[in-house]
Amino acid sequence: MEDQSNTLVTVLTASLIHEIHIAKTLLSSYNINSFIFDENIVTTIGTAFIEGYKLKVSTLDFEKAQEILNKNLSLEN
Repeated sequence: MEDQSNTLVTVLTASLIHEIHIAKTLLSSYNINSFIFDENIVTTIGTAFIEGYKLKVSTLDFEKAQEILNKNLSLEN
């Protein structure tokens, strides 16, 4: 059986990068590590190709992270 503890899953997708940074800071305050994906793609190919910036967390932190974001930012994934 594969160990799922190191697998990253998307907890938030947003079209504005500052929303991702706010969520990342919030999760960090709860000791949840998160990682931003697609942040630098704009400089490579431009915004027209981006479906949204993604914030990912470990599968072990996913439910807690989702609960924190929904409660504090009124977001639903």
